[in-house]
Amino acid sequence: VGMLPQIKTLRAGVDIIVATPGRLLDHVSQRTVDLSGIEILVLDEADRMLDMGFINDIRKILALLPKQKQSLLFSATFSDEIRGLATGLLKNPASVEVARRNAPAEAVAQSVYHVDRDRKKELLIQLIDDHGWHQVLVFTRTKHGADALSERLGKAGIKSAALHGNKSQGQRQRALEDFKRLKVNVLVATDIAARGIDIDELPHVVNYELPNVPEDYVHRIGRTGRAGSSGQATSLVCVDEHKLLRDIERLLKKDIEKRVVAGFEPDPRIKAEPIQKPRTGRSAPRGNAPAGQQRRPQRPTTGAKPGPGGNPRRGTSHHSGARHH
Repeated sequence: VGMLPQIKTLRAGVDIIVATPGRLLDHVSQRTVDLSGIEILVLDEADRMLDMGFINDIRKILALLPKQKQSLLFSATFSDEIRGLATGLLKNPASVEVARRNAPAEAVAQSVYHVDRDRKKELLIQLIDDHGWHQVLVFTRTKHGADALSERLGKAGIKSAALHGNKSQGQRQRALEDFKRLKVNVLVATDIAARGIDIDELPHVVNYELPNVPEDYVHRIGRTGRAGSSGQATSLVCVDEHKLLRDIERLLKKDIEKRVVAGFEPDPRIKAEPIQKPRTGRSAPRGNAPAGQQRRPQRPTTGAKPGPGGNPRRGTSHHSGARHH
């Protein structure tokens, strides 16, 4: 979605704005939206926004909002970073916690394959070929990693597709449909893009890289073994990820079966290296208009101000999320 249709909608007046942090700041810089009248702020999927590098954008938005407002924060996980954000954002908040699901379905058979980091692609290809896996959801930490792995699988003759935030909506939808119809046998996805994937009787989930947050492991493998069907969750673990594996097993309160494939024995001389968290930045300078659009100031639109008697002016909501990360 381009800026111009959004500007047109904002000019008409809206009560609710649903936006990605970057696009919202684009509108602020062009004076097409005014946040001084906001009464309610909702940060949804706060853990994902932090993982994607949006913390600075979020802080800029918070600085533009009035002090007197209601704030709500939703997060699937509560890391130290999330708690720090909540402390700075919320005042004496009420905490509502849905019962955690820290255990996968019993029908999911879990296994760990120890392998050197540079041989994971080879091992994954061999596992797919040896076991005849026909439908596999593979998780990577980064978008670049998803693309690289999908390309390598394709060169090995395995039909695969990558699914991540840099893909267009059409590309993501096409990849999902091809995966469901078995036109694609392997779907390589990031945690962000995989949210909402719902495939009945998905037989295999592979953690090509372990997640940084233990709860995400449960979320990942929970996509198999549904509705009474059996499923397999396989993790390829290198020396860098041993601590992540221990954290996952501590969460599950059980040891996961360990395996080593002949010819892929880890080299004990290889030392662990720090795992870099994915960093996603905005490439375009703040305030730059899209091609063909003039940069003249637009009439600002205030958001979420109630009309007389406290009732909203109109039942309109607007989604401003053209930039998917």
